[in-house]
Amino acid sequence: MELSEAKKQINQMKKEVADFRGSLDFDKLSESIAVNEAKMGEPDFWHNQEEAQKLIDETNVLKQKYDHFHQLQDEVENLEVTEQLLELEDDADMQADFELQFEKAQKDLREYRLGLLLNGKYDSHNAILEIHPGAGGTESQDWGAMLLRMYTRWAEAHHFTATIEDYQAGDVAGINSVTLMISGHNAYGYLRSEKGVHRLVRISPFDAAGRRHTSFASVDVMPELDDSVNIEINPDDLRVDVYRASGAGGQHVNKTSSAVRITHLPTGIVVASQAQRSQLQNRQTALAMLRAKLYEQEEQKKAEQRAAIEGQQLDIGWGSQIRSYVFHPYSMVKDHRTNYETANVQGVMDGDLDGFIDAYLQWKLQQANPQ
Repeated sequence: MELSEAKKQINQMKKEVADFRGSLDFDKLSESIAVNEAKMGEPDFWHNQEEAQKLIDETNVLKQKYDHFHQLQDEVENLEVTEQLLELEDDADMQADFELQFEKAQKDLREYRLGLLLNGKYDSHNAILEIHPGAGGTESQDWGAMLLRMYTRWAEAHHFTATIEDYQAGDVAGINSVTLMISGHNAYGYLRSEKGVHRLVRISPFDAAGRRHTSFASVDVMPELDDSVNIEINPDDLRVDVYRASGAGGQHVNKTSSAVRITHLPTGIVVASQAQRSQLQNRQTALAMLRAKLYEQEEQKKAEQRAAIEGQQLDIGWGSQIRSYVFHPYSMVKDHRTNYETANVQGVMDGDLDGFIDAYLQWKLQQANPQ
């Protein structure tokens, strides 16, 4: 890395960090942390455990925002000092250390920038992600399994927890459907970019003639809702079925019928959970997923009504193709909303989705604030 180019980029980093400071009220942030910590020290703090845990989680998020900024500021300042030392002395070990520091600072800066874009009502919540292969049998079911691996790898790389709540295996290979719970701060904010239809073009491993095939799978993403969101569900509207659970590949088959499938009769929405050990836990998880789906449906109706009043053409997420993954005759993954693309197909399939997520958040920001 040329020091002159590194110096330019460090100056740009310093400017961006200064802009971050200007957009944040650190006095108010510190005051909020202090107020919450005072409440946490009160004798009756744990009388309502649910409210207590909410306050702890809220405080941890505020502290993370405060600490993350100062960590970022220190990283950039240290980079500047090291760059100045390298101008005075050409040291190979120092240069190698500088390049590692530089790469880490760029990554941390990008994550912080993304975090500031996640200001939606439920962006901070866990995400419920469903994958449903389209028509095409084994081809599409295998594609669904590839997407499952991609999102699991992405979650692991970002230190989120990915739990398979429901898994229905494909007839020959892949999946018939899967429901993932991605747990971690801002999981929904990041993953809402993935909702829509994903298209794959490749030479089929299941075609003896080696022909090119196109497969589709739909991905739905919803926030996990807490009790502050009031979604009324009439028990008389539910049909509850229980069955024996089986994990991916037929593993962890229960000897008792602990898995739960709930059908909401008025809407036809079906949810299922088999990840928990008890039928009661699976029922609670399935009900939480149903609440999320009913909320999403209601929000979609409101969006359609607003669009009709304003004379807009609304792009329905379920039916829209958002991204193409081309393995043959060339290598490319392209998002059709943002036009962001990369030739590193293998990296994407290994969970490197950050470029797409970043482009989507910037695109949504531009839509909300057109020039």
